[in-house]
Amino acid sequence: MEKFFNQDAAYEKWDRKNKNKGRDNYFEEEENKSYLKDLKGRVQNNLSGFLRIALTALMVLIQCLFIIFLPFVLQSLTVYFYFIWEITSVIVIVALVNRNQSPSYRLAWISIVMLLPLSGFIMFYLWGRDRSGKRKLDQHILHQISYGNQFLIQDEDVYLDFISDNPVPGRMVKYMENEGFPLTAGNAVDFYPMGEDVFEEIFRDLENAEKFILIDFFIVAEGGIWDKMHEILKRKVEEGVEVKFLYDDFGAAIRTRKYFKQILEHEGFEVRVFNPVHKYTGELYMNYRSHQKILVIDGEVGYTGGFNLADEYANLVERFGVWKDTGVRIRGDAVWGLAVVFLQMWEASENTDGHIDYLAYKVTFPRKCGNVFCQVISDGPANNPDNPIESIYNQMIVYADKYLYITTPYLVIEDYMKTSLIEAVKRGVDVRIITPGIPDKKNVKLLTNYNYGLLLREGVRIYEYTPGFIHAKQVLTENSVIVGTINMDYRSFYLHYENGVWMSGKEIQEAVRDDFFQTFAESKEITYEEWLDRPRRWKLVQPLLNLFSTLF
Repeated sequence: MEKFFNQDAAYEKWDRKNKNKGRDNYFEEEENKSYLKDLKGRVQNNLSGFLRIALTALMVLIQCLFIIFLPFVLQSLTVYFYFIWEITSVIVIVALVNRNQSPSYRLAWISIVMLLPLSGFIMFYLWGRDRSGKRKLDQHILHQISYGNQFLIQDEDVYLDFISDNPVPGRMVKYMENEGFPLTAGNAVDFYPMGEDVFEEIFRDLENAEKFILIDFFIVAEGGIWDKMHEILKRKVEEGVEVKFLYDDFGAAIRTRKYFKQILEHEGFEVRVFNPVHKYTGELYMNYRSHQKILVIDGEVGYTGGFNLADEYANLVERFGVWKDTGVRIRGDAVWGLAVVFLQMWEASENTDGHIDYLAYKVTFPRKCGNVFCQVISDGPANNPDNPIESIYNQMIVYADKYLYITTPYLVIEDYMKTSLIEAVKRGVDVRIITPGIPDKKNVKLLTNYNYGLLLREGVRIYEYTPGFIHAKQVLTENSVIVGTINMDYRSFYLHYENGVWMSGKEIQEAVRDDFFQTFAESKEITYEEWLDRPRRWKLVQPLLNLFSTLF
């Protein structure tokens, strides 16, 4: 029973309370125990958090309205300034065309500058160009990431053996290693096809924590899932376990109480909040969020996937039909990669020069835990425009030979990635993409649907998950699989801090593949003819939305 990472200590504790029942009964009880069975889900909104978000949005809106209406106020002087405005617009457009940035991003700003010559120039000056404040924050984050990277050391024997035996996936491994993501061997990986499955295992592992717990989530929502997690974590803190809890401010503001952070700190938690939303309204850095999901327990077990700490992810409440998410549980050297990503973002969330002791959270595994090769990957806007995760996703497409299966809640990708998908079809690859049947964001659903057209016409098969909302982020080929937090959209590739795990191993790939075929069976395949027959109002709105897709 390798599933329980510190099973001997957990068993001894259980045996003291349950004399003479034996190890078999202990593990049977653990397997059958359900932490979610009696949980009651709820959606709890915090008025003060909503008001804080609304106030921040209002401040940005006021700035936008002032800029837009400024030309009308100055219209009597237009004759004097028209020539200057034209010159500045040309300068901005030339600068954007020659900028090393996403083509869609540049096109969106060029469109704004052309549609609103004066207002567009001011908007670009305030929010579109590189600014010293933004660069200073990026430099701080990059410094913390660089510091953490020195603790990620590649085992050359593992690396050379893999690329020698696996020449095709070895190309990706070489690229990722050069980007600072070491390859690890001998990992054991469990795959969970639904959020409720992964939370059952998370709670079981948390109960067995003895040293430390590292938690990082984008969304934290008070409800049944949080109640159970808080109960366990609070008890662990009282037992002397160190709990470091990191979350994104935007993701938690509306669905946690006003003094959520202070309450946890009073209970003994160490808490940090990433990028407070009100801090950078003049630079739109508030749009850069930490979308990562990481949980590490005692350095021995790690979790990641698409799920957040909210009841809908375990289907305790219904928001958009059945909520399908996936996650992985890892034992082995790859856990250290997750721990390092957490510690990098932990230090990036405080403007301090000192560093914590990384090695205090490292565990050396005396033997192989399994047979899976893993590379933990991470990315974020501080890397712009050199974002390795976007390239890794494109390489998954380019190196696929037999099949390429993708789940993503949003499909808003650059033209070059569409071309890669189409070229894969033309060389005989079975390319299939699953998106939600019931969306969480209607405007993004329109953009996702708009992107179907060219792909369907050229032979990419697209499915919509009819039971509800598929939030899982996965890419599977015959060579490897990625499970993580990364959507196939501009926001994940350029605006969010993300993480995932690239994995190569027969059992994990087969587990994910089986779930794909189960999901195909539950989904509706969209045909090109159906796409052409979409509602007329969609056809009118979609091209305009697509023009500004990078700004959503």
